[in-house]
Amino acid sequence: MDRTQSKSLAALWMAGWLCLMLIITIAGREAARAINVFQLMEMRSILGFLMLYPLIRAAGGFAAMKTTRLPQHVARNLIHYGAQLGWFFALTLIPIGQVVAIEFTMPIWTAILAASFLGGRMTIWKIAAFVLGIIGVVVIVRPATSEVNPGQLIALAAAVGFGVSVAMVKSLTRTEQTLAIMFWMLVVQSAAGLLPALYVWTWPPAHLWGWVMVIAFCGTFSHYCMARALMHADATVVLPMDFLRVPLSAAAGWLIYSERLDLFTVLGAALILTGNLLNLKPNPPTKALAA
Repeated sequence: MDRTQSKSLAALWMAGWLCLMLIITIAGREAARAINVFQLMEMRSILGFLMLYPLIRAAGGFAAMKTTRLPQHVARNLIHYGAQLGWFFALTLIPIGQVVAIEFTMPIWTAILAASFLGGRMTIWKIAAFVLGIIGVVVIVRPATSEVNPGQLIALAAAVGFGVSVAMVKSLTRTEQTLAIMFWMLVVQSAAGLLPALYVWTWPPAHLWGWVMVIAFCGTFSHYCMARALMHADATVVLPMDFLRVPLSAAAGWLIYSERLDLFTVLGAALILTGNLLNLKPNPPTKALAA
């Protein structure tokens, strides 16, 4: 696989990620209004697996997906499943701009977890990022001035769950191929959601299948685009490109659903994004110990 370092190629793959994530945000809201979120998640996983299968076969089939870290895959995907479930549910409760703004605390939780469990360093910039992220969420939610919407708390819990999931993926990438990580994601999440989905199952109307197919495709291959982008450039180059998703998602909510973007959401999102930019600052060089 081509691993040429190129900011242009990275930007091209990130453009794919952005487009797919914007589409899944709209499709997720439309589908979650018509069918239960458990059913939506199960259909996404099964259809996503079928879409991924040609890549699996090209890579050597199921034999190439073998792993010695099955417990880590299971734990990571149960956490990711819960976070994704909450994210879809939050889309039905609060404006899209708020969901995405709160979701962007995720890199901060990831940095804290990486520093705590994966040997990462907790710098002054990461501490500042954490503080700004918390302040940003408080500004958006405004608990002292109004009743907190449950959707805001669900979105925040989902962001923490995504942060844990990403930290675990960082650990898995030390030994696992990207395709294997995607394979186990779909397998574990399909198994986890099967019984709840069957319990609430209703046959979707014909028009809804289009949205479900879109969610399955975007939900599977958006991760592929991100992985390819990271092959061509460092994370400090790639991740800031994703910050465009906050204003673009808010604009989509305004254009499609006539959602108003209030000043508090804009200010809170700005604080969260500033925190993420600080989190991307390189660590200071470690001084060599005297012999």
